[in-house]
Amino acid sequence: MLILIKILTGLVLLEHLYILWLEMFAWTSKGPKVFKNFPKELFPPTKALAANQGLYNGFLAAGLLWSFFICDPVWALRVATFFLSCVAVAGIYGAITASRKIFFVQALPALITLLLIWLS
Repeated sequence: MLILIKILTGLVLLEHLYILWLEMFAWTSKGPKVFKNFPKELFPPTKALAANQGLYNGFLAAGLLWSFFICDPVWALRVATFFLSCVAVAGIYGAITASRKIFFVQALPALITLLLIWLS
């Protein structure tokens, strides 16, 4: 089960690295293709706001990455649990305030991983 937890944690980590890249470096080029409901003319003026959001996603990814380098397996799971919980809360809030799709893309993978941690 620990291998599955690490794989899912890694997938959540990669997802947040992608979000970091998209929001910080590709907001005006790739952003309109990903966020089709957001008016195209608003991408340039919101570039700094998106970069700020991307930075926060990078912190989540960094925390999840950190959990892979902790030698004590109990503490590694505790650190992963904290950052996965942050991802889940952010995903639930995003689903409530922005788009339901965010729940399935962001919160659900984190919640499944948290459930597996709890069962292990």
